[in-house]
Amino acid sequence: MTRRFSLAWMLALALPFALSAAPTATAAVKASDVIGAAVDGFVRPAYDDLHNRATDLGKTMQALCEAPSPAALEAARTGFSGAVAAWSTVEIITFGPIRQDNRMERMLFWPDRKGIGLRQVQAALAGKDETATDPAQLATKSVAMQGFGALEFVLYGTGAEALATGDAYRCRYGAAIAGNIATIAGDVAAAWNDKAGFAAQWANPGPDNPLYRDGNEAVTELISVFINELEMVRDVRLKGFFGTTPDADKPKQAIYWRSQNTAASLAANLNGMDRLFTVSKIGEALSPEARWMADSIHIQLANGVADARAVTGPIDEALADQARRARLEHFALVTSTLSALIGTRMTAEFGLTAGFSSLDGD
Repeated sequence: MTRRFSLAWMLALALPFALSAAPTATAAVKASDVIGAAVDGFVRPAYDDLHNRATDLGKTMQALCEAPSPAALEAARTGFSGAVAAWSTVEIITFGPIRQDNRMERMLFWPDRKGIGLRQVQAALAGKDETATDPAQLATKSVAMQGFGALEFVLYGTGAEALATGDAYRCRYGAAIAGNIATIAGDVAAAWNDKAGFAAQWANPGPDNPLYRDGNEAVTELISVFINELEMVRDVRLKGFFGTTPDADKPKQAIYWRSQNTAASLAANLNGMDRLFTVSKIGEALSPEARWMADSIHIQLANGVADARAVTGPIDEALADQARRARLEHFALVTSTLSALIGTRMTAEFGLTAGFSSLDGD
C-alpha cells in the first residue's frame, strides 16, 4: 500500500527521536481513538455518500439516453454537480484504497495543463469509439477518459446541447463514465468498510503493522491531510486560475469551470476538512492553554466554506465582479491562516518535531 506524500513520511521518521522533549498535552487521548473517530465519523460516511451520489448520477444519465430532453439533460447536470460535491468533500483523503489501481487519477485527471485528456475525450466523441461506451472497457483506457473531467466535457463541452435532442453516442459514453465513477466509489467505500482492511491498519498502529508502527505515525497521517490539502486548495486549485491582478486571471484553468462548480468544489474541500477535524476530536489532544486553536481552526474553515459558497455563477464573471473577487481573496487568506495554525502552531504544540506526546498507540 502506497504511503502518503513525503511530508507525512518525513515527519513520521522524525518523531521517535526526541519524544521526551515534546510538550505535554492531554495524555488521555489515544491515537487509535482519534483515527477510529476519523474513519467512522468522516471517511466511511463520506465515501458512502459519494457512492450513492455517483449511482444516482448514473441513473440520470441512463434516463437521458433513453428519453432525451432539456429536462433530462438538466437532471443529469444536477446529478453531476451533486457527485462533484461529494467527491470534493472526500478527495482530501489521498491515501489508502483510493491509491490502488490508479483510482484517484481515474476519478479526476486534473490539472490537465497540456490538454491531453481533453484531446482524448474529443477524439473518442469524434471517432465514436464504441469501446468507450462500455464501463468495463473504459476502465482500462487512459485515466483522462473515465472520470469527472471527461464527464464534465460530455455534459457541458462543445456539442453538449445535442444531448437534449438525442446524441446517442455522446450519451452512452457519458453513461459509461458515470458507471465507472460509481464503480470506483463503491470499491473504495467497500475497502474502507472492510473491518480487516486499511482502516484497521490505520487505527491500530503497532510494531507488527507494516504501515503504521506507532500512534505518532498514524496521527501524523491525519494531520498531514490538513497540511497538504490546504496547500493543494490554495496553491494548486485557487492560484491556478486566480491571478494577483485581473489581467493575470486564467478562468479556463479553473477546475470544473464549464459546469460552474469551481467554487462549490473549493467549498466542499474545506467542508470536508472541517468535518474531519471535528469528528476526529484531534483538538481535544491539545493542552488546555492551546485549546483555543481547535475553535479557531473550526471557525476559519467555516469562514472559508462561506467565502467559496458566495462565489456563484461562471468563474470568469465572478473574477470580474469586485464583491465575489474579494471573497476569493479572503478565501486565500483563510487558507494561509489555517496553514499557519495547523502546520506551524498546532504541530508545534504537539511537538511534531519531537513527537505527539499526547497521542499514544495503545
